[in-house]
Amino acid sequence: MKARGWLVAAAVVVALIGVHQLLAEPFRIPSGSMLPTLTPGDQVLVDKLDREPRRGDLIVFRRPRSDEIMLKRVVALGGDTVAIQDGALYVDGRRRRERYADPRAIDSVYFGPVRVPRGSVFALGDNRADSIDSRTFGPVPSSRVIGRVVARLWPPDRVGGV
Repeated sequence: MKARGWLVAAAVVVALIGVHQLLAEPFRIPSGSMLPTLTPGDQVLVDKLDREPRRGDLIVFRRPRSDEIMLKRVVALGGDTVAIQDGALYVDGRRRRERYADPRAIDSVYFGPVRVPRGSVFALGDNRADSIDSRTFGPVPSSRVIGRVVARLWPPDRVGGV
């Protein structure tokens, strides 16, 4: 009877690991590139079933030409033209108001314009002055997206939506 109990316990553990790998996964924020939205040490929950990001979503993805896992904000979708002029983000020629980006942390660099290929997204850190993002490595193919951030799990005083 004990062997059967161990077998059931092992099956439950394997099932939980499988669910973890398929449905959702926690992710720890390693850097300040997403300040002020997320701080180093914050933990978020990533919905791995939702791999169709929308503009404004926070996504976790594998960096193009690398296996490094990153978290950034989608600012433009396939077919959009993106540019930065004097620190302000423009998508399809229109300036975007970014309530999540700290204007004091946006450097006054110029970028683009570039057209985002279909099947890709353009992802930037909220802390533009301290972020390696699509300005460096280019658009992120949808096949590299792991999932969409749905909630902050840690620290306890900031649990909830992001």
